[in-house]
Amino acid sequence: MEDSYSVSSPRRILSISKKRKASISFQDPDDKASGFGLSGEHGPKPSEVYGFVGSITTVVATVIFLVWAYVPDSWLHSIGIFYYPSRYWALAVPTYAMVTVVLAMGFYVGINFMSTPAPTSLNTIFDEFSREPSSLIVFEEGDVQPIEPISDIGIHKINDLMFNDIPSLG
Repeated sequence: MEDSYSVSSPRRILSISKKRKASISFQDPDDKASGFGLSGEHGPKPSEVYGFVGSITTVVATVIFLVWAYVPDSWLHSIGIFYYPSRYWALAVPTYAMVTVVLAMGFYVGINFMSTPAPTSLNTIFDEFSREPSSLIVFEEGDVQPIEPISDIGIHKINDLMFNDIPSLG
């Protein structure tokens, strides 16, 4: 009987046998359990097609933009292109786009500052979900005390713990 050893991982199976050389096989987790190892779907996935078409379209649009922006008018007329937008738009559209992005970021930061309560407001400490610790539960000696319910620690306790136990430096 042949002794075989194998090492498994999600992507690769390495089999070592005494009678044959080591072989490596790659398995795709998307493959169905068929005898041929082929998936039930044929052809590329739609996301791959959209990505490919999108990348090609981006490259072609960039080349057309650069040709329109930098090639002299006489060269465009010599190849039969007479109607195209003014070169003003080659600078104006990217500038308008950058200014729009900067203004949008500024408005976003400003709206966040406006919607944040002031540091002296009690709304930064308490809200409608705040819970006071329940200290009304009394246990006798020997009773097992359960875990206390979730609650907020009061600001006076935090200040007491942080600042009252500090020895004076003077």
